[in-house]
Parts: sequence; structure tokens; C-alpha cells
Amino acid sequence: MAFITDLPFMFKNTFLTVSLGCILLSSQIVNADAQQRRQANRIHDRLTGTPPSATVLGQMESLLITDPSGKSAAEEALKDPAFYNVTLKNFVAPWTNEEQTVFTPLNDYSATVIGMIRDDVDFRQVLYGDILYTGNNLPAYSNRNNQHYAALEALGPVAGNLADNTILQQQTQSAVTLFDTTATAGVLTTRAAARAFFYLGTNRAMFRFTLINHLCTDLEPLKDNSRIPDRVHRDVSRSPGGDSRIFLNSCVGCHAGMDGMMGAFAHYELDFSDDGNGNVIEDTATMAYTPNAVQGKFLINENNFKAGHITTDDSWINYWRNGQNSLLGWSSSYPGLVLDEKGHAIGNGAKSLGRELANSTAFAQCQVRKAFQTVCLREPGNSADRSAFNTIVTDFRSDYRMKQVFRDVAAYCKGN
Repeated sequence: MAFITDLPFMFKNTFLTVSLGCILLSSQIVNADAQQRRQANRIHDRLTGTPPSATVLGQMESLLITDPSGKSAAEEALKDPAFYNVTLKNFVAPWTNEEQTVFTPLNDYSATVIGMIRDDVDFRQVLYGDILYTGNNLPAYSNRNNQHYAALEALGPVAGNLADNTILQQQTQSAVTLFDTTATAGVLTTRAAARAFFYLGTNRAMFRFTLINHLCTDLEPLKDNSRIPDRVHRDVSRSPGGDSRIFLNSCVGCHAGMDGMMGAFAHYELDFSDDGNGNVIEDTATMAYTPNAVQGKFLINENNFKAGHITTDDSWINYWRNGQNSLLGWSSSYPGLVLDEKGHAIGNGAKSLGRELANSTAFAQCQVRKAFQTVCLREPGNSADRSAFNTIVTDFRSDYRMKQVFRDVAAYCKGN
């Protein structure tokens, strides 16, 4: 057998050219396979926190060949129960407590968000729907404790698989909690939300953490001293420390808008039972709703400024539709929207306020931002990120399906 060096010159060059071509083609195929495997692994890991099985990995690689966008591969990864049992549980847990910690038990708030995402429920209902998710074949749901969800979580990720609609099931909140459907407002009227945000105080915490959790903004960036202060409650001093300038230049910026809307929660309270000796048993806290009476907490510290607003019902007004906070993108049309002569939205109760917030641009952007942070492990930081972010927000607003948001974000962040 002749070596290459023994071949005539022209045949030698042809042989080398063909050989090098084959090597390059083989290298490209190997690199392509490696790229798709890398992308499949990243998509699955980011969505579920676990590596895919060999079978799923092969399926995802094939899907990446036919659909290089990565969306089909991401949909395959979303079938893994770990997306619901781990990723979504950790995603929503911080929303359910003031400490914003992930280390909190499953509860009616977090279970409802997980179920809504799983079932492709219009995610705006998270702030106004008559909706609640409960476990099947468990101790009955109670307004006074979290034992129902503790039992569901104790089943573990197999027996208590949150991806299984025979285990975690959709209910109407009114049927389970016995509140009238007009009193329900998605997760805002769950026991877990009440336990965290209706506890003591004046229910301003519920409004503030609704902004943080669902519009991705705290009160400070929304301060607008130009808003009408006629709804600021009597418990807010107009001369803190004896200096009225502090109120006019600082306090009113938050309170004018916040106090205008917090009246929506005037009929809600968190009640505790006691042990018979006057000692509060906090584990038995339950949300109370009094449709015909304003809770006493709205009338406390009335001597701070007697001329301030007195809450007599659960009406609210959104002064932030005008001024700098119009940039939150308030909707000009949705069912139940009522505007006064100056363009301020008005309504009664938590459900109508939930609709006002959920139909804003800020709400849609917030959901996509949180999913982006969870899956991509960063904020949208450059022009490519921002372009993808805006596209995903636009797509989300067409049907408000959060599962699609996770799919699209994972596809974008699949890497090269």
C-alpha cells in the first residue's frame, strides 16, 4: 500500500483536499451537535433546576434542529414536574411574605399562582379573579390555618405533584372561603396574603406589596407631590416634627396616590382567636370581611389631623393616571372601567382595584421581568435583551399566559 508521499503530486493534492474537507464537515457536525446539546441542557436546567434524562435530552436536541428558536425545546422541558414543584414554587414564594423570602411553606397564595400558570389561566386574574387552587383528597381547606397546604407539601414532589391537575385543582374562591364573589380578588384575598399584609397596621401594606410583587415597583419611585391630597387619611400628620414642609415636600408624594387607592381594602381585616386568657394564637389567624362596615383600623389616630379623609366605604380613586405615573401604562378600556371627569379611574372594593392594576402595562412588564430574572439569572441588560423583552411583553399581553413567557424567555437565553 502506497503512502501519501508515494502518490503523484496532482493526486496527492486531491487526496489532501478531500480529506481536509471531510474533517471540516465532520467538525461542523460535531460542533452543531455540541451546540444543540449545550442549549438543550441549559434550557432544561434553567426551567427545572435539574438536568434532562437522556431521552428528553435527545428529544430536545432534535427539536432544536427543526426549531432553532428553542421554543419547541423549551415546551418539552416545561413538561417536567420540577418546573412546578421547584421553579414556580420558589418563583412565587417571596410574594407571600413581607420578608420576601423563598423559605416559606406552600400556601393558598403560592398554590394558586402555580395552578394558574400550569392551566394557562389569564394571569390578570391573579389580582381580581374568583379563583383558588386546593389539593385533592386532603384535610379540608380552612380559613384559620395552613394545614391543607402543609399536608399537600408533605406528600412530596411525586404524590403531591403540582403539575398534576388531579392533585392541585382549581376552585372558585367564593365557594371555598364562603366570601361573596364580589369580595374575592385573586391572591389578594387569600389567607396567606391576609396573614402577611392585613396584619395590624392600616392595610397600606397590602397596597404596597401588591405594587412590589405585581408591578415591580415600590412606593418611592412613584412619589408625586403634584397629586391631589384630599384622600390622605387622618392618621397622617400634616406637620411631622412640627414642620409642614416635610409633609408637602415628601409625605404627600406617596400618600396622595396610595391613600386614594387603599380604600379598596376598607372591609378586610386579619382576626386572631385567643386561648381564653387573652393570649393571641397567631396560627389561627383568619381573614375577616365585613361588607357593610369599615374596619376600625382605617379610623385609628384620627387626632393626627382631624380634617383628613374619613373612610366611610371601600371606594378608591387612581390619581396616578395623571402626572408622572401615567407612565405605568394604565389601560383606557377594560370591563368595569369607570373614569371621572378628570380621567381618574374610580371604583369600589379590591376586585375592581385589582382589575385596574392588572390591566396596566407595568403589570405585564413586571411578570416578564421576573421570569427573565428567574430563567436568565440577570436583568435585561443590553439592546438585544431589551428587544427580546419588549417582544415577549407584547406577546404576553395578547393572551396573558405566563407559561408562554417562561418558554420564550428560556428560548432566548439558551446561549450559543
